Amino acid sequence: MLKIHLASVFVDDQAKAETFYTEVLGFVKKNDIPLGEARWLTVVSATEPNGTELLLEPDSHPAVGPFKKALVADGIPFTSFAVEDANAEFERLRSAGVHFVQEPVNMGPVTTAVFDDTCGNLIQIAGEN
Repeated sequence: MLKIHLASVFVDDQAKAETFYTEVLGFVKKNDIPLGEARWLTVVSATEPNGTELLLEPDSHPAVGPFKKALVADGIPFTSFAVEDANAEFERLRSAGVHFVQEPVNMGPVTTAVFDDTCGNLIQIAGEN
């Protein structure tokens, strides 16, 4: 059976992304391998250190910039993170200075909110109701 081992989010600055994703969001750095000017930089959930890794991937490919800008312009999150309580996580992140472009919205079985990750992406959080 297949399972997700790695997912990526394109970032405009790996050092800034590392700080935001670890110090603000609370992920834990898993891998940090130099690859020339970039790094193989992954983070994981603090509660699942052997779980799915998120690669903080440089957005240097020419197709990535227009793609990211189009998603942001249309208000489309690049990815979604699961949380137990979207309202509580919204308050925790907002108090840490995270800028939300969509406050929590009850969508029936889940509540979602969307924030700017400071690296060129909109990210959704979703928690079951």
